[in-house]
Amino acid sequence: MPGPLVSTAHSARTPAPTVWTAGYLTAQRKVIAGEPGQVSAARAFVSQVLEGHRDTAATVALLTSELVTNSIKHSHSRNPGGTVAVTVVLSADRVHVEVHDGGADTVPRVRSGDQLAECGRGLRLVEACSLAWDYVQSDTGTITWFECHLDQES
Repeated sequence: MPGPLVSTAHSARTPAPTVWTAGYLTAQRKVIAGEPGQVSAARAFVSQVLEGHRDTAATVALLTSELVTNSIKHSHSRNPGGTVAVTVVLSADRVHVEVHDGGADTVPRVRSGDQLAECGRGLRLVEACSLAWDYVQSDTGTITWFECHLDQES
């Protein structure tokens, strides 16, 4: 099963370089403040990285905003000075997104329950619209990731 592609030795508090390239992979990272108003910055970042991949960009921006919202709402990143790092990795046919937060006492999980509820649907959406998703916990926090097909540039 796929997992985090960016080294878990890097954390949101000690960000890795902004852009990496290795063979056919390109990765870009943006660190944002752990504040609700910064979710739009994460969406804009993903849309910028996926410029030219219009179909993929809309879905990936939506799923990223769901994960970033969860990180800000449920992790230690919401505390004063907290941050969330968003990493986008492009390959020939896929996009892999990681959201690295300050960790929490709980783990990301798909909730069962009322489909019309105001909250609790974000990971259901990620599960339905991505090829795969999961999370990894470490001493630097939690990385929640997903992958989608990358459409051809338009």
